[in-house]
Amino acid sequence: MSTEVRTHTALHVLKGAVQRVLGAKWTTSTYVKEDHGRLVVRYERKPTPEELARISEEANRKITENAEVVQFEMERGEAMQHFGDSIYDLFPVPASVTILKLVNIPDWNVNCCVAKHVESTSDVGTISVDRARFRNSRREVEIEFHVESG
Repeated sequence: MSTEVRTHTALHVLKGAVQRVLGAKWTTSTYVKEDHGRLVVRYERKPTPEELARISEEANRKITENAEVVQFEMERGEAMQHFGDSIYDLFPVPASVTILKLVNIPDWNVNCCVAKHVESTSDVGTISVDRARFRNSRREVEIEFHVESG
């Protein structure tokens, strides 16, 4: 599996941890290049060092669980009924798209996503949170990370 596929899947693992630790629901942007990534979420303040440590711990705990990463397609209305608006981010899926491509790490994260993913969280490797930057004017936290081979 390519490094970028592992890193992209790490975004979903990290987002699940961010939701649990911070309660931040909405992703405003993402970026992946090789083993580096960036997750930007809507949030009201910069996370504390303790919160960032907990995010890292939670994400890596999910990786060691060897949780299944399920990729599938679903009719948009059915997906909304089943998962609600949590499948979306703040970069919208065009209304003309009626069949959604979804990625689901059960009981952790579910999102619309057209990228490729690994089959199990254990395939990701270790996630290291490098830094977090708070953008007060946008009410966003930008979390930079990298993935190391497991």
